[in-house]
Amino acid sequence: MASQQPEFEHPRKAFGWAARDTSGFLSPFNFSRRETGEKDVAFKVLYCGICHSDLHMVKNEWGNAIYPMVPGHEVAGVVTEVGSKVQKYKVGDKVGVGCMVESCRTCQNCVEDLENYCPKNIFTYGAKYIDGTITYGGYSDSMVVDEHFVIRIPEALPLAAAAPLLCAGITVYSPLRYYGLDKPGLHVGVVGLGGLGHMAVKFAKAFGAKVTVISTSPNKKDEAINILGADSFLLSRDQDQIQAAMETLDGIIDTVSAVHPLVSLIGLLKSHGKLVMVGGPEKPLELPIFPLLKGRKIVAGSLIGGLKETQEMINFAAKHNVKPEIEVIAIDYVNTAMERLAKADVKYRFVIDIGNTLKPTS
Repeated sequence: MASQQPEFEHPRKAFGWAARDTSGFLSPFNFSRRETGEKDVAFKVLYCGICHSDLHMVKNEWGNAIYPMVPGHEVAGVVTEVGSKVQKYKVGDKVGVGCMVESCRTCQNCVEDLENYCPKNIFTYGAKYIDGTITYGGYSDSMVVDEHFVIRIPEALPLAAAAPLLCAGITVYSPLRYYGLDKPGLHVGVVGLGGLGHMAVKFAKAFGAKVTVISTSPNKKDEAINILGADSFLLSRDQDQIQAAMETLDGIIDTVSAVHPLVSLIGLLKSHGKLVMVGGPEKPLELPIFPLLKGRKIVAGSLIGGLKETQEMINFAAKHNVKPEIEVIAIDYVNTAMERLAKADVKYRFVIDIGNTLKPTS
């Protein structure tokens, strides 16, 4: 089964864009999807966000790539068919799929609605599915996913805006909630103002926190405060600014996926403050221990969220009008978008208009 060509391994024809090697260059790709099983939801993909991890993955920067690779785990569309035992969705519903399409369902993490921490979870693309075939993501015309891993998109959210919430949104919402940084009056720092960072600012503000953006780019100050609604801005290279803000933050969400120093960030935390890492630098960071001891501080991590919390997040976003700032693009612009993303030249998330621009080529 798994050794067949992607075009013929499943009965249902599908079309998307794939990377074939570590150049990461994407081009049209014919493949196939499985038939809709009794618990499956089939949907037409209308929008797919471009996550920073898509860039890492297509170039095999994390060392686990399987080619050909159809990226995309911020996927939004409309249901076209449901299996006989599907209970939550019907044809025509607005739905989304995030970073996972399966987990073991029986381990402690799964039982506690933390499928994101299941050791056997299966990612939406570039992973081996339970039938032995490779998963293909949302840079494609259709998907077939078990209903447990499908998210309902509220009417109040446009599909294009909903897509990035399924990865970028939940990635920052989950740690804000889990680490208790979701209460009015707290002071939260956000490091890095990209796809994740700008969502962290918006969710923290929606929870009623005071928000300080910490960045290496002075030109981000205006947009942080005037466009995204942050309360203040710290230039991380300016030692005077950092010194003046020492021990003022209850917590920090660090979204930077490049190697960067942590000592000044730990210094910005009050006693018992939490520095939560959600970016994925390729190399280990240096962690000085004495600054942690002096104030009982925590350096922690967080990875996306479970399905229950992802649904909660998207409902919260709809209710509080928390939406990403997006640049909608055509699929044939995707390689240029990847180059721009590598240079952080996007405000703040590319979303591919799959429905209007992905056309099968003969």
